[in-house]
Amino acid sequence: MNGVKQNLRRPPVALTIAGSDPSGGAGIQADLKTFSALGAYGTSVITALTAQNTQGVTGIHLVPADFVTQQLDTLVADVRIDAVKIGMLATRDLADAVAAFLREYPSEVVVLDPVMVATSGDRLLAQDAVEAIRRLLPLASLITPNLDEAADLLRVDRAGDVNGMLEQGRQLLSLGAVRVLIKGGHLPETSDAIDVFVSAELEQVLSTPRITTMNTHGTGCTLSSAIAALRPQRGSWLEAVTDAKHWLSDAIAAAQVLDVGQGHGPVHHFHRLWAPPTAR
Repeated sequence: MNGVKQNLRRPPVALTIAGSDPSGGAGIQADLKTFSALGAYGTSVITALTAQNTQGVTGIHLVPADFVTQQLDTLVADVRIDAVKIGMLATRDLADAVAAFLREYPSEVVVLDPVMVATSGDRLLAQDAVEAIRRLLPLASLITPNLDEAADLLRVDRAGDVNGMLEQGRQLLSLGAVRVLIKGGHLPETSDAIDVFVSAELEQVLSTPRITTMNTHGTGCTLSSAIAALRPQRGSWLEAVTDAKHWLSDAIAAAQVLDVGQGHGPVHHFHRLWAPPTAR
Protein backbone atom coordinates (compact mmCIF):
# COMPACT_ATOMS: atom_id res chain seq x y z
CA MET A 1 0.00 0.00 0.00
CA ASN A 2 2.82 2.43 0.85
CA GLY A 3 4.41 1.80 -2.53
CA VAL A 4 1.14 2.60 -4.25
CA LYS A 5 0.77 5.84 -2.29
CA GLN A 6 4.28 6.92 -3.22
CA ASN A 7 3.38 6.62 -6.88
CA LEU A 8 0.23 8.72 -6.59
CA ARG A 9 0.19 11.99 -8.52
CA ARG A 10 -0.86 15.26 -6.86
CA PRO A 11 -2.11 17.45 -9.70
CA PRO A 12 -3.20 21.05 -9.16
CA VAL A 13 -6.92 20.97 -8.40
CA ALA A 14 -9.02 23.76 -9.90
CA LEU A 15 -12.60 24.61 -8.94
CA THR A 16 -15.01 26.39 -11.25
CA ILE A 17 -18.07 28.08 -9.76
CA ALA A 18 -20.26 28.91 -12.74
CA GLY A 19 -23.32 28.16 -14.85
CA SER A 20 -23.84 25.24 -17.18
CA ASP A 21 -23.85 25.43 -21.01
CA PRO A 22 -25.52 22.47 -22.77
CA SER A 23 -23.66 23.25 -26.01
CA GLY A 24 -20.33 22.73 -24.23
CA GLY A 25 -18.60 25.87 -25.45
CA ALA A 26 -18.90 28.05 -22.36
CA GLY A 27 -19.57 27.87 -18.63
CA ILE A 28 -18.81 24.81 -16.52
CA GLN A 29 -18.27 22.60 -19.56
CA ALA A 30 -15.67 24.92 -21.11
CA ASP A 31 -13.94 25.36 -17.75
CA LEU A 32 -13.57 21.65 -17.13
CA LYS A 33 -12.26 21.09 -20.67
CA THR A 34 -9.74 23.87 -20.16
CA PHE A 35 -8.57 22.54 -16.80
CA SER A 36 -8.03 19.10 -18.31
CA ALA A 37 -6.25 20.44 -21.38
CA LEU A 38 -3.81 22.40 -19.22
CA GLY A 39 -2.92 19.73 -16.68
CA ALA A 40 -5.24 20.58 -13.79
CA TYR A 41 -7.82 18.31 -12.16
CA GLY A 42 -11.21 19.97 -12.54
CA THR A 43 -13.97 20.23 -9.94
CA SER A 44 -17.18 22.25 -10.24
CA VAL A 45 -20.01 23.88 -8.36
CA ILE A 46 -22.99 24.86 -10.50
CA THR A 47 -24.79 28.17 -9.93
CA ALA A 48 -27.29 28.03 -12.78
CA LEU A 49 -28.60 25.81 -15.55
CA THR A 50 -29.05 27.50 -18.89
CA ALA A 51 -30.95 26.52 -22.00
CA GLN A 52 -28.47 27.70 -24.59
CA ASN A 53 -26.73 26.82 -27.82
CA THR A 54 -24.26 28.52 -30.14
CA GLN A 55 -26.96 30.98 -31.24
CA GLY A 56 -28.29 32.22 -27.92
CA VAL A 57 -29.75 31.69 -24.46
CA THR A 58 -33.44 30.78 -24.21
CA GLY A 59 -33.73 30.18 -20.47
CA ILE A 60 -31.97 30.30 -17.10
CA HIS A 61 -32.81 28.13 -14.08
CA LEU A 62 -31.03 29.35 -10.97
CA VAL A 63 -29.63 27.05 -8.30
CA PRO A 64 -30.71 28.25 -4.82
CA ALA A 65 -27.90 30.09 -3.03
CA ASP A 66 -28.05 27.81 0.02
CA PHE A 67 -27.53 24.77 -2.20
CA VAL A 68 -24.54 26.44 -3.87
CA THR A 69 -23.13 26.90 -0.36
CA GLN A 70 -23.83 23.24 0.40
CA GLN A 71 -22.01 22.17 -2.77
CA LEU A 72 -19.01 24.30 -1.83
CA ASP A 73 -18.83 23.21 1.81
CA THR A 74 -19.17 19.54 0.93
CA LEU A 75 -16.47 19.77 -1.74
CA VAL A 76 -13.82 21.54 0.35
CA ALA A 77 -14.46 19.27 3.33
CA ASP A 78 -12.88 16.51 1.26
CA VAL A 79 -10.89 17.91 -1.68
CA ARG A 80 -7.90 20.26 -1.58
CA ILE A 81 -8.48 23.21 -3.93
CA ASP A 82 -5.45 24.98 -5.44
CA ALA A 83 -7.25 27.48 -7.67
CA VAL A 84 -10.76 28.90 -7.99
CA LYS A 85 -12.39 30.30 -11.11
CA ILE A 86 -15.68 32.17 -10.69
CA GLY A 87 -17.96 32.69 -13.66
CA MET A 88 -21.71 33.23 -13.96
CA LEU A 89 -23.28 34.23 -10.63
CA ALA A 90 -26.50 35.73 -12.05
CA THR A 91 -27.97 37.19 -8.85
CA ARG A 92 -27.03 39.12 -5.73
CA ASP A 93 -27.80 36.14 -3.48
CA LEU A 94 -25.48 33.87 -5.46
CA ALA A 95 -22.71 36.47 -5.46
CA ASP A 96 -23.07 36.95 -1.72
CA ALA A 97 -22.95 33.18 -1.13
CA VAL A 98 -19.70 32.90 -3.07
CA ALA A 99 -18.26 35.90 -1.22
CA ALA A 100 -19.04 34.22 2.10
CA PHE A 101 -17.31 31.05 0.90
CA LEU A 102 -14.18 32.95 -0.13
CA ARG A 103 -14.02 34.67 3.25
CA GLU A 104 -14.27 31.32 5.06
CA TYR A 105 -11.95 29.45 2.69
CA PRO A 106 -9.51 31.99 1.22
CA SER A 107 -7.32 30.88 -1.68
CA GLU A 108 -4.17 32.36 -3.16
CA VAL A 109 -5.56 31.81 -6.67
CA VAL A 110 -9.05 33.20 -7.30
CA VAL A 111 -9.87 34.30 -10.84
CA LEU A 112 -13.15 36.21 -11.12
CA ASP A 113 -14.69 36.50 -14.59
CA PRO A 114 -17.58 38.94 -13.99
CA VAL A 115 -19.92 37.34 -16.52
CA MET A 116 -22.65 39.80 -17.39
CA VAL A 117 -23.54 39.23 -21.05
CA ALA A 118 -23.15 36.13 -23.24
CA THR A 119 -21.39 36.23 -26.63
CA SER A 120 -24.87 36.14 -28.18
CA GLY A 121 -25.81 39.36 -26.37
CA ASP A 122 -28.09 37.75 -23.76
CA ARG A 123 -27.73 39.28 -20.28
CA LEU A 124 -26.59 36.76 -17.64
CA LEU A 125 -26.37 39.02 -14.57
CA ALA A 126 -29.28 40.83 -12.96
CA GLN A 127 -28.70 44.58 -12.81
CA ASP A 128 -29.13 44.63 -9.03
CA ALA A 129 -26.33 42.06 -8.67
CA VAL A 130 -23.61 44.34 -10.05
CA GLU A 131 -23.00 45.88 -6.61
CA ALA A 132 -22.57 42.39 -5.14
CA ILE A 133 -19.97 41.64 -7.81
CA ARG A 134 -18.16 44.84 -6.81
CA ARG A 135 -18.00 43.51 -3.24
CA LEU A 136 -16.29 40.38 -4.59
CA LEU A 137 -13.41 42.31 -6.14
CA PRO A 138 -11.12 42.41 -3.06
CA LEU A 139 -11.63 38.65 -2.53
CA ALA A 140 -10.27 37.76 -5.98
CA SER A 141 -6.61 37.51 -6.96
CA LEU A 142 -7.42 38.57 -10.54
CA ILE A 143 -10.53 39.84 -12.31
CA THR A 144 -10.97 39.42 -16.08
CA PRO A 145 -13.69 41.79 -17.35
CA ASN A 146 -14.19 42.58 -21.01
CA LEU A 147 -14.63 46.18 -22.13
CA ASP A 148 -18.37 46.29 -21.36
CA GLU A 149 -18.03 44.54 -18.00
CA ALA A 150 -15.25 46.89 -16.87
CA ALA A 151 -17.40 49.88 -17.82
CA ASP A 152 -20.42 48.39 -16.02
CA LEU A 153 -18.42 47.80 -12.84
CA LEU A 154 -17.15 51.39 -12.93
CA ARG A 155 -20.42 52.98 -14.11
CA VAL A 156 -18.60 54.71 -16.98
CA ASP A 157 -18.52 54.51 -20.78
CA ARG A 158 -16.64 51.70 -22.45
CA ALA A 159 -12.93 52.30 -23.08
CA GLY A 160 -12.15 52.97 -26.73
CA ASP A 161 -8.38 52.47 -26.79
CA VAL A 162 -5.49 50.97 -24.87
CA ASN A 163 -4.92 54.09 -22.76
CA GLY A 164 -8.56 54.05 -21.73
CA MET A 165 -8.28 50.36 -20.82
CA LEU A 166 -5.22 51.03 -18.66
CA GLU A 167 -7.01 53.90 -16.90
CA GLN A 168 -10.06 51.74 -16.20
CA GLY A 169 -7.75 49.02 -14.89
CA ARG A 170 -6.34 51.54 -12.39
CA GLN A 171 -9.86 52.59 -11.41
CA LEU A 172 -10.81 48.96 -10.76
CA LEU A 173 -7.78 48.68 -8.47
CA SER A 174 -9.14 51.67 -6.56
CA LEU A 175 -12.43 49.75 -6.13
CA GLY A 176 -10.52 46.98 -4.37
CA ALA A 177 -9.39 44.69 -7.17
CA VAL A 178 -5.92 43.20 -6.61
CA ARG A 179 -5.08 42.54 -10.27
CA VAL A 180 -7.04 43.28 -13.43
CA LEU A 181 -6.96 41.83 -16.93
CA ILE A 182 -9.22 43.88 -19.21
CA LYS A 183 -9.98 41.99 -22.41
CA GLY A 184 -10.00 44.23 -25.47
CA GLY A 185 -11.28 41.79 -28.04
CA HIS A 186 -13.95 44.28 -29.14
CA LEU A 187 -11.64 47.24 -29.61
CA PRO A 188 -12.42 48.75 -33.03
CA GLU A 189 -9.94 48.76 -35.89
CA THR A 190 -7.11 46.83 -34.28
CA SER A 191 -5.12 44.17 -36.09
CA ASP A 192 -4.28 42.44 -32.81
CA ALA A 193 -6.37 41.11 -29.93
CA ILE A 194 -5.20 43.39 -27.13
CA ASP A 195 -5.62 42.88 -23.38
CA VAL A 196 -4.14 44.93 -20.56
CA PHE A 197 -2.83 43.56 -17.26
CA VAL A 198 -2.81 46.02 -14.36
CA SER A 199 -1.65 45.59 -10.78
CA ALA A 200 -0.13 47.89 -8.17
CA GLU A 201 3.35 46.83 -9.33
CA LEU A 202 2.93 46.34 -13.07
CA GLU A 203 1.08 47.48 -16.17
CA GLN A 204 1.48 45.34 -19.29
CA VAL A 205 -0.16 45.41 -22.72
CA LEU A 206 -0.59 41.90 -24.16
CA SER A 207 -1.35 41.19 -27.80
CA THR A 208 -1.84 38.28 -30.14
CA PRO A 209 -2.85 38.35 -33.82
CA ARG A 210 -6.57 38.91 -34.30
CA ILE A 211 -8.28 35.87 -35.82
CA THR A 212 -11.30 36.38 -38.04
CA THR A 213 -13.69 33.61 -37.03
CA MET A 214 -17.19 32.80 -35.77
CA ASN A 215 -15.70 30.42 -33.19
CA THR A 216 -15.77 32.77 -30.21
CA HIS A 217 -18.38 31.10 -27.98
CA GLY A 218 -17.03 30.89 -24.44
CA THR A 219 -13.73 32.69 -25.01
CA GLY A 220 -14.05 34.64 -21.76
CA CYS A 221 -14.88 31.55 -19.72
CA THR A 222 -12.03 29.67 -21.34
CA LEU A 223 -9.41 32.37 -20.76
CA SER A 224 -10.23 32.82 -17.08
CA SER A 225 -10.22 29.07 -16.44
CA ALA A 226 -6.92 28.75 -18.33
CA ILE A 227 -5.35 31.35 -16.05
CA ALA A 228 -6.70 29.53 -12.97
CA ALA A 229 -5.33 26.21 -14.22
CA LEU A 230 -1.90 27.63 -15.08
CA ARG A 231 -1.23 29.92 -12.10
CA PRO A 232 -0.31 27.04 -9.70
CA GLN A 233 2.04 25.78 -12.44
CA ARG A 234 3.71 29.12 -13.30
CA GLY A 235 6.03 31.43 -11.41
CA SER A 236 3.97 34.62 -11.64
CA TRP A 237 0.56 35.97 -12.51
CA LEU A 238 1.89 37.67 -15.65
CA GLU A 239 3.42 34.40 -16.86
CA ALA A 240 0.16 32.53 -16.25
CA VAL A 241 -1.89 35.23 -18.00
CA THR A 242 0.49 35.41 -20.98
CA ASP A 243 0.60 31.63 -21.45
CA ALA A 244 -3.19 31.40 -21.12
CA LYS A 245 -3.71 34.12 -23.74
CA HIS A 246 -1.42 32.42 -26.25
CA TRP A 247 -3.03 29.03 -25.59
CA LEU A 248 -6.49 30.53 -26.19
CA SER A 249 -5.34 32.20 -29.40
CA ASP A 250 -4.18 28.81 -30.66
CA ALA A 251 -7.49 27.25 -29.56
CA ILE A 252 -9.43 29.87 -31.53
CA ALA A 253 -7.28 29.37 -34.62
CA ALA A 254 -7.63 25.58 -34.40
CA ALA A 255 -11.43 25.73 -34.02
CA GLN A 256 -11.91 25.93 -37.78
CA VAL A 257 -11.66 22.11 -37.88
CA LEU A 258 -14.73 21.80 -35.62
CA ASP A 259 -18.27 21.80 -37.01
CA VAL A 260 -20.41 22.50 -33.94
CA GLY A 261 -23.63 24.51 -34.14
CA GLN A 262 -24.83 27.18 -36.53
CA GLY A 263 -23.92 30.30 -34.57
CA HIS A 264 -20.79 31.28 -32.65
CA GLY A 265 -18.95 27.97 -32.45
CA PRO A 266 -16.69 26.87 -29.58
CA VAL A 267 -12.92 27.17 -29.45
CA HIS A 268 -10.89 23.96 -29.75
CA HIS A 269 -9.96 23.28 -26.13
CA PHE A 270 -8.08 20.10 -27.01
CA HIS A 271 -6.13 21.42 -30.01
CA ARG A 272 -2.85 20.25 -28.46
CA LEU A 273 -4.16 16.78 -27.63
CA TRP A 274 -6.38 15.60 -30.48
CA ALA A 275 -4.83 13.99 -33.52
CA PRO A 276 -5.35 15.92 -36.78
CA PRO A 277 -8.63 14.99 -38.46
CA THR A 278 -8.47 12.39 -41.20
CA ALA A 279 -10.43 12.49 -44.43
CA ARG A 280 -13.45 10.22 -44.71
